[in-house]
Amino acid sequence: MNYHCRLLVVIRLVFLVLFLIWRVQHPNEDAVWLWLMSVTCEIWFAFSWILDQIPKLCPINRTTDLEALHEKFELPSPSNPTARSDLPGVDLFVSTADPEKEPPLVTANTILSILAVDYPVEKVSCYVSDDGGALLTFEAMAEAASFAELWVPFCRKHDIEPRNPETYFTLKGDPTKGKVRGDFVKDRRKMKREYDEFKVRINGLGDSIRRRSDAFNAREEMKVIKQMRDGASGGDAVATEVVRVQKATWMADGTHWPGTWATPAREHSKGDHAGILQVMLKPASSDPEMGSADERIMEFSDVDIRLPMFVYVSREKRPGYDHNKKAGAMNALVRASAILSNGPFILNLDCDHYFYNCKAIREGMCFMLDRGGEDICYIQFPQRFEGIDPSDRYANRNTVFFDGNMRALDGIQGPVYVGTGCMFRRFALYGFEPPNLEKIKASDNKDLESQPEVEVEALKPIDFNPDLDVHLMPKRFGNSTMLAESIPIAEEQGRPLADHPAVKYGRQPGLLRQPRAPLDSTTVAEAVSVISCWYEDKTEWGDRVGWIYGSVTEDVVTGYRMHNRGWRSVYCVTKRDAFRGSAPINLTDRLHQVLRWATGSVEIFFSRNNAFLASRKLKALQRLAYLNVGIYPFTSLFLIMYCFLPALSLFSGQFIVQTVSVLFLVYLLIMTLCLISLAILEVKWSGIGLEEWWRNEQFWLISGTSSHLAAVIQGLLKVIAGIEISFTLTSKSSGDDDDDIFADLYLVKWTSLMIPPIVIAMVNIIAVCYAFARTIYSSVPQWSKFIGGAFFSLWVLLHLYPFAKGLMGRRRKTPTIVFVWSGLIAITISLLYVAINPPSSSASATTGGTGFQFP
Repeated sequence: MNYHCRLLVVIRLVFLVLFLIWRVQHPNEDAVWLWLMSVTCEIWFAFSWILDQIPKLCPINRTTDLEALHEKFELPSPSNPTARSDLPGVDLFVSTADPEKEPPLVTANTILSILAVDYPVEKVSCYVSDDGGALLTFEAMAEAASFAELWVPFCRKHDIEPRNPETYFTLKGDPTKGKVRGDFVKDRRKMKREYDEFKVRINGLGDSIRRRSDAFNAREEMKVIKQMRDGASGGDAVATEVVRVQKATWMADGTHWPGTWATPAREHSKGDHAGILQVMLKPASSDPEMGSADERIMEFSDVDIRLPMFVYVSREKRPGYDHNKKAGAMNALVRASAILSNGPFILNLDCDHYFYNCKAIREGMCFMLDRGGEDICYIQFPQRFEGIDPSDRYANRNTVFFDGNMRALDGIQGPVYVGTGCMFRRFALYGFEPPNLEKIKASDNKDLESQPEVEVEALKPIDFNPDLDVHLMPKRFGNSTMLAESIPIAEEQGRPLADHPAVKYGRQPGLLRQPRAPLDSTTVAEAVSVISCWYEDKTEWGDRVGWIYGSVTEDVVTGYRMHNRGWRSVYCVTKRDAFRGSAPINLTDRLHQVLRWATGSVEIFFSRNNAFLASRKLKALQRLAYLNVGIYPFTSLFLIMYCFLPALSLFSGQFIVQTVSVLFLVYLLIMTLCLISLAILEVKWSGIGLEEWWRNEQFWLISGTSSHLAAVIQGLLKVIAGIEISFTLTSKSSGDDDDDIFADLYLVKWTSLMIPPIVIAMVNIIAVCYAFARTIYSSVPQWSKFIGGAFFSLWVLLHLYPFAKGLMGRRRKTPTIVFVWSGLIAITISLLYVAINPPSSSASATTGGTGFQFP
């Protein structure tokens, strides 16, 4: 398959060069402007195609062996009779920021799927970052921790999959399929009742907090009034005064919530509140704890009822500090988790992405702990989405990217980091370079000559970076001694197992079977200190260490920095989807999502993260892939020009070539056949459906003429003039059917991003109608000219068909503003054409003008 793909790429590349040479050497003298526009666009498209296609020359598929992982790390042995796991620890991060936009029930379900994951309980630690500091999120997480005491043992007892309760209880089909226990039906019925009550409690938390706060605030007002009356000399004077007490948000224990209040106040708003860290579930013991026969509602006598450690974190925020959005929140979690659990691996998820495969962590560990896996910085899992309309009108599933492009990059230096569903090596996040095995082996050989029985010891940070000594640690990581001491420990625990003489860089077997030390108040206090807003001052957090700051797409930049230091990544495609999440199915939401991605790419292009400036450790094909990441939005400038060319051709009666020669048609035919063959091979190799591929092509044109163009304009204005532009929603019409799960698909929300595609569609429609009328009423109709231009115009309109359906909404209820814009555009185009090409009484008016002729 790779051979045929490479051969087709070479053939198309050769003919593409020949075609462009022919196009440059054969201008259209009758319409030089049209020829020049088309040639310019075609040269750029060729360059863009090379950037996109060349990195796909080394695709690869990987598989894992979970049985081998189990045998190597978890089987009993004479030295380990209790079969304690020797697998490394994993810290799981979940990020949320606004309970109004990210419902707490969704986040709670994600947390429950994590707590029930199939991995040694004592090795798992879950951290949720609430960047909004909302009491609603805090109490929802407390409810989730309480409900987990029932849900997690239920999942283990009956081998439930998926372990997101909302998804599990809404699955269609027979729930008893594959279940062997006789009490499953009874347990499931009880569990469903408990979950329904859990949902009621979660959904009612907002009102509960509001009523509680109103009651406490009223009590405080009464206290103030009583104090004023007791201290006043005249009661009448006091009664006329208006008593104003700050409307605080209160916790259930009768104290002020230290985070954000419903009514913002000083030191209690989204950008100004104290740091909060609450251990909701303490670290699990190293040995299993079985439940009892009368364990609450269900019988768990033969089920391990331990729960992983669960920590709620809301970092401190103060005015005057740049908190760096999601990247800053993730770095706060990195530091806090290093103090509390220090798992050598970190897996981050968005709050709406949950474990669909409870063995996903084990799948990733197969690569991290494999021989030769010491230079893997992260394992990226594909993103899979639920709630997408069956036709996937706007290519929300992104299957071409996740199943095609990412697998192809896996054959070079690895896939890019896409923000969620990614397992990191903690040591790589700290900004170190991968281990130099040749240097380490040489050092080990010297040690073995002097001490034949020397054991493998933890390397110091200076062994990976000679410029970093103990005195420079605070400059890079801050002044936390515990954090600095945790770094070499995480590095050693993340190594592959040294169970073979060929493994010169590994850890001793049994090292991770030791029980974890219990948390104490000093450790928790240190974790609170590292999430303070001032901790990163004069350090390299966000510059070299952790998630990188300064870009809307901090995920891509973070992955790029690791690849640039010589690390490699792996793409892990599992038989059962590892994670699932949600994606916007509304046209406007989708365009704004793509706008954010494209804006980040433009920022990357104009920053020091441009792949042109990469080090030699970044492989050549990987460099091309990252170049494409920064350059692809600029294709919109040429794409939008090329979409107008068919209309201009129809209006003017000219074509991009003066005469359609046989050689021109041969070049065009060969390149088209090669392109179709490449698409078929890619579809067959990656398992993408033809409909999915076509939807991706359609949305490429839609986004390229809207979101990508807006991102380029926004980026250029920001770089050149320092002007920030925000493309926001201005109007909204809702659907009629609230029961339809795809009702959001039919919402029509007007946005300025829709203007360019509307203009392109209207101009091409007007051009086709104008050319058709001109041909009909011409004394000598020249249908060849009309058919040539109309074919390309209709091809553009066919790509815009999903966009047109999105504008129609449900039952063709199109917002009035669309008709207003369409009418204004049609009038403007007509007036411009009349001004440029005024009517004349020459013979050309009856003959239809000059134009190309087919041979």
